[in-house]
Amino acid sequence: MKLTVEEIYDRLVNDDKILTKKGRITFTLGDIDIIVRQRDVVGNIMQEWVEGWLKKNDIEYALNDNTQMPPDFYLNPDNMKENLMEIKAFNYKAGPGFDIADFRMYEQEIAQKPWMLDVTYLIFGYEMSEDGIVTIKKVWKNKVWEMSRPMSSGTNKTIWPINLQIKKGTVHKIRPAKWYGKSTKFSIFENKEDFLSAMEETVYKNKDTRDDGPEWLSTMIDNYEKHYGVRLSIPRWSDIINKYVSSIKQ
Repeated sequence: MKLTVEEIYDRLVNDDKILTKKGRITFTLGDIDIIVRQRDVVGNIMQEWVEGWLKKNDIEYALNDNTQMPPDFYLNPDNMKENLMEIKAFNYKAGPGFDIADFRMYEQEIAQKPWMLDVTYLIFGYEMSEDGIVTIKKVWKNKVWEMSRPMSSGTNKTIWPINLQIKKGTVHKIRPAKWYGKSTKFSIFENKEDFLSAMEETVYKNKDTRDDGPEWLSTMIDNYEKHYGVRLSIPRWSDIINKYVSSIKQ
């Protein structure tokens, strides 16, 4: 059977009561069995666990051959441009520390394949006790703009429109912001249009993608309209920055 990400979320949380379950990770080599107590291992295991859950429940899916880009699962193998699901997991006590995607690959991907913008991220916030017992504290189903915001970086606190991993002045990954709990001086994007405005500004701001800038947004808008039949209206970043950066809010 085919299910949407929303239906999978509902079955996991409301039918299977995943928030009440306990688990643990074991490893066997020869005649030695251990319980894994390294918390970062859980994040890597969850995608395989979800695949096992899909198989057990006879839910159709296909895997993405490109492990560097979302989605992990195509939930409609007959149409790989809809119902796309990416699995993420993080230590709930530490906050989201996973990568969303490589920035350069992502900005090129969504401009050429606008359906990639609508991937749904099924996110598990977990805890692991000292004796290796894993519990899921919260599950979310987010779009990329629902876990993104601006950031400041470097000694001069440069404002970047998107939350990024930056090493030695080079932009690497898009990173999630903490979209739940207390807010910071930066606000989560309200919609995909504002997120795309921030993406365009970041394409220009990042030296490694600046050459993409002049055509990036028009390509994105044109391809989105060809696929969805809707022409997006994207604001200028300078017109909306005060919504998302508290230090310059009016």
